[in-house]
Formats: sequence, structure tokens, C-alpha cells
Amino acid sequence: MKLNENLQLPVNPESDYDRRLYQVLYKFTKDVAVKVNQIADGRFAGFDLSATAAPTTGTWFRGDQVKNSAPSVLGTAGSRYVIVGWICVTGGQPGTWAEMRTLTGT
Repeated sequence: MKLNENLQLPVNPESDYDRRLYQVLYKFTKDVAVKVNQIADGRFAGFDLSATAAPTTGTWFRGDQVKNSAPSVLGTAGSRYVIVGWICVTGGQPGTWAEMRTLTGT
């Protein structure tokens, strides 16, 4: 499901306050719709939490995930995989992280 990225608010707001409110609401809803649509389409640009390695700082909770912003094929022939990200398996500072791998089938 796609969200409409062009909010339809009442036309010709009468007061200065209404005009400012219109502008803020329009920008906010457009930003939310764009982000939701990117995530729904599976676009990497929709995810703000990405890195090239598991976090080494900060406080994290069990189940938190970080996407891999630099995926590549690893492993040997017959058991190749891609690290798609990391998942926190024990919360803390910085928590304990496990690789989330996807097999390539090659």
C-alpha cells in the first residue's frame, strides 16, 4: 500500500496561523509518506539505521537491528552468503550483536 505524498488540505487558509499550520502539516505528512513508501518498496534509502559494522557504542536493546550499508558476497563456493545486517541478542552498552546472513545459493 502506498501513502499519498500530496496531502489534500483545505484551500485558501484565511489566517496567517492557518497558512503556517498548512505548510507545517503538508511538509510533515509528505516526509512521513515518502519514508513509509520507501520502506514499503524495500528501498535502502528508507532506513535511517545502517552501518558497515555492528555497533560498538551506544545503548541497545535485545531485538534492535542495524542494516548493512555495504553488503558483499562472502564465504567459499557452495556456501556463499551476504551479511544483511546485525541484530542485538543481548541488550546493553553496546550490547551483543549477531550477524544476520542470507545465503546466496552459490
